[in-house]
Amino acid sequence: MRFEGVIKTWNEERAFGFITPAQGGQDVFVHITAFPPRSGRPPLNQRVSFELEINRDGKKRARNVMLVRSPNAIKTRPRNPDAQWGGASLFAVPAFVLLYVAIAVVWRVPNTVGLAYLALSTVCFIMYAADKSAAKSGGWRTKESTLLLTGLAGGWPGAMLAQQFLRHKSVKASFRSAFWGTVVMNVIAFVVLSSPQVGAWQALR
Repeated sequence: MRFEGVIKTWNEERAFGFITPAQGGQDVFVHITAFPPRSGRPPLNQRVSFELEINRDGKKRARNVMLVRSPNAIKTRPRNPDAQWGGASLFAVPAFVLLYVAIAVVWRVPNTVGLAYLALSTVCFIMYAADKSAAKSGGWRTKESTLLLTGLAGGWPGAMLAQQFLRHKSVKASFRSAFWGTVVMNVIAFVVLSSPQVGAWQALR
């Protein structure tokens, strides 16, 4: 059975909020994962339809949440910036893989560098998964600076995959801007360090 209501509060940092049901009663908890993939942060007072489920604590929470819009609102609503971030993320990782392979072949980048990217990406993915779990359960969170530094060190491909597949840290604009800054810096550093003029990887061959 589906219900309707409006988004009354939203915690952008922890990616959850509360819905005030149209039929009255207590506000209902809703997490960002209850919305369709890459739908972005719901605006306050947005009308939604949802189903109810009972969590392990016996409390109600919303699931399968859908935004309710009038036909005119659908036509005039501007593009969601979160969807644009998501679209760029889908191409960034394969584009970097192609760039890495080309540079590795031409400038003879040792396999150790690729293994380091793979290891750091795996670590970063796990960190995002753990942080998302902590956000949902109210546990100890991983600092955003730690996530960004791990990505800057070379784990950003794993972080980007985690943002898309786990839908974590994919909404907050300030974090997304800082994250993309670390991606650009890492790629530039990789190209410069791999160039024959610098030859930073020679000792690893």
